[in-house]
Amino acid sequence: MVQEWRRRYKELKLLPPRPVDSGPVMENALYGEGVDVLSFPVPKWHEHDGGRYIGTGDMVITQGPDGGWVNLGTYRAMVHDRNHVGIDIGRGHHGRRHMEEWFARGEPMPIAIAVGMDPLLFLVASTEVPTGTCEYDYAGAIRGEPVEVMPGPITGLPIPGGAEMVLEGFVDPQERRPEGPFGEFPGYYGGGVRDLPVIRVEGLYYRNNPIILGTPPLRPPNARNHYRGALRSALTWDALEGVGVPDIAGVWCYEFGSTVTVVAVKQRYPGHAKQAARLAAQMPGAGHYAIVVDEDIDISDIDEVLWALCTRVDPDRDIENLKDCLASSLDPIIPPERKAFPTISRVIFDATRPYEWRDRFPEVVASSPALKQQVLARWGEVLARAGIC
Repeated sequence: MVQEWRRRYKELKLLPPRPVDSGPVMENALYGEGVDVLSFPVPKWHEHDGGRYIGTGDMVITQGPDGGWVNLGTYRAMVHDRNHVGIDIGRGHHGRRHMEEWFARGEPMPIAIAVGMDPLLFLVASTEVPTGTCEYDYAGAIRGEPVEVMPGPITGLPIPGGAEMVLEGFVDPQERRPEGPFGEFPGYYGGGVRDLPVIRVEGLYYRNNPIILGTPPLRPPNARNHYRGALRSALTWDALEGVGVPDIAGVWCYEFGSTVTVVAVKQRYPGHAKQAARLAAQMPGAGHYAIVVDEDIDISDIDEVLWALCTRVDPDRDIENLKDCLASSLDPIIPPERKAFPTISRVIFDATRPYEWRDRFPEVVASSPALKQQVLARWGEVLARAGIC
């Protein structure tokens, strides 16, 4: 699946969205004093959440003050009152970059939040596509036809006309309100309560009988693992090859509340394995651990990965601690006093046969392909009747 996604990704030709004048989302339009987000059944998703969150399965639309690149991201949004919604955009995210550019000018940032949209748009909005690439173009390339967008009546930002609901307004550079806690993807209320930016909602548009899409994070494993793992693995694989790491045999990203990235390599030179692990540990969305294994390990089988960790790692020479790496404030291991500027250490494990004496490393206890074929040729019918093969 990862290989197929990589193949298709290389063939993708970005397809810009198609402008339209309107769409079903404008069946109902409220402005100014008519805006009341609380008139909808916005859920409190977890028992100890600090409020009701309209933004979980959302798509947040931003653009820098100089125009150009439009970004779509999935960021949580808590309702404060009828026309104010808190927004949490972590450091390192493209939407945060746009926000900081507006704030550096002392100007409010235009913003729109789509709640309930084409599933493909949610998929790309929650994936780490390259900086400068508009997710609308990315979604159009995947589907083979452009996404229809209309200008937001308040901000002019391109909003999906087919969305269930869109909130439109501005993020003030000065205003902050307490936000959280919220049960997040690591499986904890790790963000706590923080003073975060606030959106003043000036326009609210929705279909008749709108459906609020929610994807509340839960303790892992959860549904996010099924779609994010393959996409993140493909992007990481391409990024490693793009910076010149040769002979990568596979990449798989596990999510246990934080991503564990496993890279398989066919070793070509001293330091090859650690090179791959160090770079993988710095990829967007990378978690605390990056593991590199030999090409004989099935990286999608966690039992095989753990076997390699237990038998091919010398703790003295094969484990490295990379300090002061970019982190999410939602990481439960970061203490409250460091949430504003979060960093963590990332650990790499070289779980490959030592390059210098790999040819003398003990042979794995396993049947060769030739022996397997010999046994099947003789006993295949018997084994098949027994339901074994």
